Amino acid sequence: MLPVSILYQDDALVAIDKPAGMIVHPGREAEGPEWVAMKRVRDMLGRQVHTVHRLDRPTSGVLLFALDLDTCARVQQCFEKRLVEKTYLAVVEGTAPERWTCETALHRVPGEAPQSCKTDFERVAVVPAGSFGRLPQLSLSLLKVAPHTGRYHQIRRHLLEAGHPIVGDFRYAGADRSMELGEALGTGTRMLLQARSLLLPHPHTGEMFEITAPADVDFLRCFPAMEQELRPVP
Repeated sequence: MLPVSILYQDDALVAIDKPAGMIVHPGREAEGPEWVAMKRVRDMLGRQVHTVHRLDRPTSGVLLFALDLDTCARVQQCFEKRLVEKTYLAVVEGTAPERWTCETALHRVPGEAPQSCKTDFERVAVVPAGSFGRLPQLSLSLLKVAPHTGRYHQIRRHLLEAGHPIVGDFRYAGADRSMELGEALGTGTRMLLQARSLLLPHPHTGEMFEITAPADVDFLRCFPAMEQELRPVP
């Protein structure tokens, strides 16, 4: 069973470090409770919890739940009003630019009107070509990502457009390449995208607080020199 750790808890909220591969809430296909974050948290706390936002199944990191419906509505309003600052980390192929912003509009399904969206990217570290024996041409960049909107697969699609697909993104980077990189890097079949932190006003006090996920071991496999930087500040 995938381990799930609690990052934050008070009388109104609970946040976990969601493992890659776990879905947020029950979907159309039957899943055992060990693979559904909402059910795992419910069973850990012995009480009902309410989903306030989403993470893609292959994305790991900070996932927030409300412990009552009033809190759920308040937090969802914070997301809708863009009062929540979301920060992600992504490991991508190639040497990415130091900073850039993508504002390419995206649609959820073909034929649908594109929706405006915006993502800021900042390069945090680079491992140059020649560092990976099995793939001598491979270079990797570690990016800090700040999405200002929450469109369908926004980060993943904007990075694909930039020519720097996320390592392990089977859908957008391709299955063969994802398998090749996973074997070479020792990261398996997972995607290297982490919801690193959420900064938001508390729904009942209005006080700003931040929840940060710990360093991801698969990210450290790719960027071992970044261990101290990737540890959350106490």
